[in-house]
Amino acid sequence: MNEKNVGYRNELREMLLLRNEPIAIKMVENEKDIPDGTMKPMRDLGKHIALCQAFAMTRRDRKTIYMDKTSEWCWNPLVGFGFVECDEGSEAFDIICRVLGIADQEAARKFFAQFPTLPYGKYTGILITPLGDCAAEPDIVLIYCNNAQLRTLLWAVKNATGKIVSTQLDAIDSCVYSCVPTLQTGEYRVTIPDMGEHERAAADENEIILSVPGSRLEELVQGVRVFYDRNMAYSQLTRDMLLEFPRPPFYNELFKIWGLEQGQNWGR
Repeated sequence: MNEKNVGYRNELREMLLLRNEPIAIKMVENEKDIPDGTMKPMRDLGKHIALCQAFAMTRRDRKTIYMDKTSEWCWNPLVGFGFVECDEGSEAFDIICRVLGIADQEAARKFFAQFPTLPYGKYTGILITPLGDCAAEPDIVLIYCNNAQLRTLLWAVKNATGKIVSTQLDAIDSCVYSCVPTLQTGEYRVTIPDMGEHERAAADENEIILSVPGSRLEELVQGVRVFYDRNMAYSQLTRDMLLEFPRPPFYNELFKIWGLEQGQNWGR
């Protein structure tokens, strides 16, 4: 057990009231590195599953799962994580271009040629664990949250880095988009769970995913802690419709400069 990961997990769940476990993902180059007791779907369930279903089992049921190409039941992770060959001009590439939902086939080919993909054959599989059970530093952490919780997380990133999270949103392929770009760039990312996650992995309609580079998890937690210590994190917010509500003192400073009425300072 990694005490730092346990601490990060506990703080995130307390400060954000997360319903599910943050997911730690480790890319595996040698199967000897898989911990004892790890579920292998084909061996232990006798069935294939999709990567989004593995994510759901981990975040909801605290399962540790190893996904390789023999267990995977969806084409998208097979390509995106480099488990199969799908070079431009291959038969597989052409088939996928026809089903991307892009009307112009030339545009579809250009789009798919830029699809985020890890090098073919570099990894044997993906180890997926609850963050608190992850023994090593994860490569990525996925936080499934609602929009209001994401607001606090994005604010935390801004506090820690001085930057706004930059992302590209698509309607499909969330298993790859939530992982591969962050593995490639080391940057935070927001991803919408796709229809596969909704239909087959029971992702809620109001859930959204923040991808966190494993090496930056401490940075994120420290940022959330800043607003928690100010009583401004998600778990501390209340709803009211108080008019002329108390505000931070700097509001009155600004309003005085602008010749506007000042009001009551809040007590947070």
